[in-house]
Amino acid sequence: ELAVEAAAANGRGSAAAYGRSMETDGLSRLALEADLRGAIGRGEIIPYFQPVVRLSTGALSGFEALARWIHPRRGLLPPDEFLPLIEEMGLMAELGEHMMRSAGKQLAAWRHTHPAVGALTVSVNLSTGEIDRPGLVHDVAQVLRENGLPRGALKLEVTESDIMRDPERAAVILRSLREAGAGLALDDFGTGFSSLSYLTRLPFDTLKIDRYFVRTMGGNAGSAKIVRSVVKLGQDLDLEVVAEGVENAEMAHALQKLGCDYGQGFGYAPALSPQEAEVYLNEAYVDGAAPVKARG
Repeated sequence: ELAVEAAAANGRGSAAAYGRSMETDGLSRLALEADLRGAIGRGEIIPYFQPVVRLSTGALSGFEALARWIHPRRGLLPPDEFLPLIEEMGLMAELGEHMMRSAGKQLAAWRHTHPAVGALTVSVNLSTGEIDRPGLVHDVAQVLRENGLPRGALKLEVTESDIMRDPERAAVILRSLREAGAGLALDDFGTGFSSLSYLTRLPFDTLKIDRYFVRTMGGNAGSAKIVRSVVKLGQDLDLEVVAEGVENAEMAHALQKLGCDYGQGFGYAPALSPQEAEVYLNEAYVDGAAPVKARG
């Protein structure tokens, strides 16, 4: 039917070409699904690490772990090419546990080989619904214990939408995660509408400002007000604030002047392979500060 509609719009002969295109896309998707089954177990999906930097000093504070698929034939695949499929296939819980364990192991290795890194942390995103995963609290405690990581070294990022599905239940689970030793960050803060009434009752230690507001605050008065408000809210509630989407030194300086604690974004670095992150870590500690782009 789609091919017929396309033919009517594009002229004679288009239906066959459109049909072949759809068939090719379908086969490609099927092949990707087949490759995806077992990809986690084979170690093809690994964490890449985006630096998180203290704005006041430029010191490297930690990393956010982000999933990347090293496909045996297609090479490095970004998350938007496989995460929707993983969700459709019901593999998000498996991926979440894998990312948490891999990131914790890598952080422990960095802390061991670089004692000077001190309070270096790693953040892992909880996917939609993962907060309800059986065994999550146990797994967090196990990762910290097996890797010799102190409380707060492993941070879990939860979105507002995930909290607001069932705030009371979420509060119970978050408290258990906090007791198990996890740090807790409310991700993409500012995109929801109902979180303020619950924020004081939830055991978060960090707010992350959504990258859209950070990137547009220079030319959008509304975005600038939201950024200022979130930073002030964090200060009032004694929460650390991380700005996502920092693209250059000018943005970093503006956020610092507002009193924002941390920044991350392409201005510092994209998500780096473990080997690249190791180099970044070494350079940041040798220089005493993480490099930031003058423009971007």
